[in-house]
Amino acid sequence: MLQKGVTFYALLQCLVGYGVSAVPTAANLNGHNVWARSAASSSAEPDPSMAVSVQLAGKAFVNKGLVAFGLIPSNFTDSTGNTMGGIGSAIGVKPGSFTPNGDGTFSGTFIVQPDRGFNVDGTVDYQARQHVIDFVLSPYYGTDDLSFTAAQQTLKLDYKSTLLYYERNDTKTTGLDSLAIRPQQDGYPQNSLADPPMPIPNITYNHLCTDAEGLALNADGTWWTSDEYGPYIYRYSATGNLIQTIAPPPAILPMIDGVLNFTSVTDPTTGRAGNQGFEGLSLDPSGQILYALLQSATIQDGGSSKTTSRYTRLLAYDISSDTPTLTGEWVVPLPITSKKGNTLAASEMHSLGNGIFLVLSRDGDGHGGSDNHSSYKQADLVDVSGATDIHGTEFDSPSNPIAVNGVLDSSITAATYESFVNYINDTQLARFGLHNGSPADQTLIDAKWESLALAPANDPAYPDDYFLFTASDNDFITTDGISLGIPYNAGLDNDNQFLVFRVTLP
Repeated sequence: MLQKGVTFYALLQCLVGYGVSAVPTAANLNGHNVWARSAASSSAEPDPSMAVSVQLAGKAFVNKGLVAFGLIPSNFTDSTGNTMGGIGSAIGVKPGSFTPNGDGTFSGTFIVQPDRGFNVDGTVDYQARQHVIDFVLSPYYGTDDLSFTAAQQTLKLDYKSTLLYYERNDTKTTGLDSLAIRPQQDGYPQNSLADPPMPIPNITYNHLCTDAEGLALNADGTWWTSDEYGPYIYRYSATGNLIQTIAPPPAILPMIDGVLNFTSVTDPTTGRAGNQGFEGLSLDPSGQILYALLQSATIQDGGSSKTTSRYTRLLAYDISSDTPTLTGEWVVPLPITSKKGNTLAASEMHSLGNGIFLVLSRDGDGHGGSDNHSSYKQADLVDVSGATDIHGTEFDSPSNPIAVNGVLDSSITAATYESFVNYINDTQLARFGLHNGSPADQTLIDAKWESLALAPANDPAYPDDYFLFTASDNDFITTDGISLGIPYNAGLDNDNQFLVFRVTLP
């Protein structure tokens, strides 16, 4: 297996089943120039014929196409000896790490966060964690198709370390389902550092249940993590220790017959649906406002059915002090499938500032999914500038839904939702040796994409251009896995894939 400090691509040839032959040099992969040239050169700009422009808030946002691809093999193990899967649940570019190398390439560091471990047969005692991965981005702007092997040179990934999460008293967190509740600490809620009622597996195993999803990195080395169980938002220290917890309004807390219940196995009668917590988490560009997006509608807002769960909630917290304050809340209308009319739940969100966001919505099809052919995987644009702010209103009570049976309350104006970056464009995928649909091999695009991160393109000719990084959650699926020290075979090798797009964000 690959070891710490070794680039994934350099040893990929050693893995069985990839059919990797001699690797072309970085300067001439498969006969094509992969390294971008200087920003002043027009050839370093993607082919204009690949650009897709959309209008939002009076400005043009442009998807200039897919520019890089990389992967982490499905059986790679982290420094704890466990399979390093699921990392696409959340990624971030470490503040200050992204730099141009002077030859058209870029270096940086990803902080990636898996969810609750390999849990096909039920939840497991998986300690929440984050991994540090260095990367080198070599954007490919050509129109010719690279081979699957050559394409992986455009985003080379190098695992460095793993940091485990601890809660109070240096207690390990756990991925086990929450079947009990730890009482709130003295001083809550007046003391913002005191804990609210917390999800734990049972009264004899008093560990914080964490199904980590969103990740937002602070400049001081601390970070925020959003969770499915609460759904809560946690702030951790640079050493991985819990500092404080943000609890959402009562309308979002899971209640069964009016009593708090954090289990993910059974839907509550009000509040977030099971496994549909705060999937999206992002800081605004100032670093002072923290946004959290619920994966789909609360139960009372229509979340008991995919056909009625379209209207979800986006929350804003002022975190400029140690007392986070809810300062905004808006309704986001998620996309729906054209065939079945089901909601395509939100898997991630990223703030662009000025009330505009990227929201990643997708189906569950692709490699590791229920069907080979995917019909929707997109990072779309959302604008809340004209939407109704419902924070602090009657709608923060579970007895006053924003939507009944999927029909939005007439007093509420929802955010504007605009289609933007399509992951499953056949032409774009083919440029990197990928495809959508059969056959179900390693070149099939993964099913579950759940993360977004941005870094500036540093192009003076296009100062509003950014690289949009996104990664898949492979659900720890591999035929050669280790979970909590026990080997497992999930019947399929499903790599963690990474895609990089170049976008204009005015």
